[in-house]
Amino acid sequence: MFKNSQIPIWVNITLAALILIMAAQVFTFYFNHQTLFDAGITIQGAPDLNIIYTTAGRLVAMIAASIFVLITQNPKQHLVIWLMSIFREGQEMFIDPLFPYADASASPAVDFGIHVVIVALEIAAFVVVYRISRRDSAEAAA
Repeated sequence: MFKNSQIPIWVNITLAALILIMAAQVFTFYFNHQTLFDAGITIQGAPDLNIIYTTAGRLVAMIAASIFVLITQNPKQHLVIWLMSIFREGQEMFIDPLFPYADASASPAVDFGIHVVIVALEIAAFVVVYRISRRDSAEAAA
């Protein structure tokens, strides 16, 4: 699958790591509400469950798209996934430190720093794949 890919292995490994992180979040949202309670998230009825399950469903959709992109190794499809990831993680970069979990293992400043590193990796992956995509388009036009 990756042997003849134009996409650098570090980009694929980064995407695989993001898939695992999202899968852990999905598991928590669907099946481990005690972890949500421990984090300070209250579930007081159907409206709260609606938000939790909707978030999980959106993550499942992003996981499915990301797995598809890992399989196809299409640079243009990679761009879409990286753009979505940059926006998702970019928002979390500010949301998580401003509204930390009750059982957060890191301070808001450390959490922000971790997100900065993740977003920087995602932006770097986007730029690398964008250059590959542009090169492919130029070669196809020639």
